[in-house]
Amino acid sequence: MKHNFPINYTIRVHQHEVFKLSNISRMRLQVEGLDELVLQRLWFQVNQGVLKKILRVMPERHPSRPYTAELEIRFRDAEGVFVHSHPAEVFQQELPEVIQDTWDHLTEEPDRVPESRWRYASPKSLLDNFCHTMHCLFSECFASKEAQQDYCSVSYWRKGRKKDLEPES
Repeated sequence: MKHNFPINYTIRVHQHEVFKLSNISRMRLQVEGLDELVLQRLWFQVNQGVLKKILRVMPERHPSRPYTAELEIRFRDAEGVFVHSHPAEVFQQELPEVIQDTWDHLTEEPDRVPESRWRYASPKSLLDNFCHTMHCLFSECFASKEAQQDYCSVSYWRKGRKKDLEPES
């Protein structure tokens, strides 16, 4: 047990690294006709930093360390495939203002980021966000034989969790 994170352990991340389904919905509402490719590029940018931060603080003998290290390797491979599967001109297009602002904030030097832009999040919640947003933005990769799932819907991820869906009495 000494190699696990303490209960309620959090790490300091930039507020834009807490990338949730609600961020995707908000960006889609703010930018009319937002190209899915732009959101996918942003997803790679955000989660590249998130995985590095989680691995940096994870103890060497943590039970999830091998899994998380493998996830980072596969993430880099997927990013390479993603970049090579699109023409270079696509990545040189100007980004919508909302996306460019997020991109710029993610690439700021940590010393120059105001204290108000930092958040504390658990590694588990960051990886949950990673997974949920991946399913949302790359839904064609997860297509099933059943009816198309709406992975971008928060209710999809809360399916079966009646306590969260029922109103309190």
